[in-house]
Amino acid sequence: MKKIVVSIVTILFISATIFLTSAKADDKWTRLVEESGRVLSEVQQMPDQSIPEDLMRSCSGIAVIPSTISAGLGIGGKYGQGIVMVRDERSGKWSPPAVFTLAGGSIGWQIGGQATDIVLLIMNRRSVDALLQAKFKLGADAAVSAGPVGRNAEASVDAQLKGGILSYSRSRGLFAGLKIEGAVLTQHWDADKALYGKSLSAREILIENKAKMPKSADGILKVLNKYPYKK
Repeated sequence: MKKIVVSIVTILFISATIFLTSAKADDKWTRLVEESGRVLSEVQQMPDQSIPEDLMRSCSGIAVIPSTISAGLGIGGKYGQGIVMVRDERSGKWSPPAVFTLAGGSIGWQIGGQATDIVLLIMNRRSVDALLQAKFKLGADAAVSAGPVGRNAEASVDAQLKGGILSYSRSRGLFAGLKIEGAVLTQHWDADKALYGKSLSAREILIENKAKMPKSADGILKVLNKYPYKK
């Protein structure tokens, strides 16, 4: 009898541990989606430094990577986790977010250890398709250019610019020489599984409508929906 009780207690303990671990992971990715919404909202509330409205209206997708860390003084590396969302070209509606990891080296003098928020505007479908590869290298699989800022900026985008990605960064500490080119974006499968309760590819989430929009995306959707799609 004693052995049975011990066995039952052990099973309950293991089950509780698994549940708490799963809940903690789910909370982590929920918070990431919420934080991404806060970052974009704060950026767009800066009159002289926001992303121009015409670019927000015409982009095919967006990536928000909060608190990307660049390490070391001198030659450093970058690492961060964030979300990607894609706009349906027919309806103009945004997809649920897919979690991606940004990683890669950079060459340039940097003051490291500082958190930098990164926003990438994906300007056309070709770049979206490139992003859905197993590994997407910025600057190689799609051209990357520093995006113009300011709500009243003359943000005309030529053919070369439309073929790639516009990058923006906001530093929360001392930082110089942030370089996006060479960094690699890859889907975070475990994060997406925790967020949606099943294993889904980035294509299934972003293009094939196989995921339900999470409540945590309300904040970023509120910002994005201020800019109706304009081809």
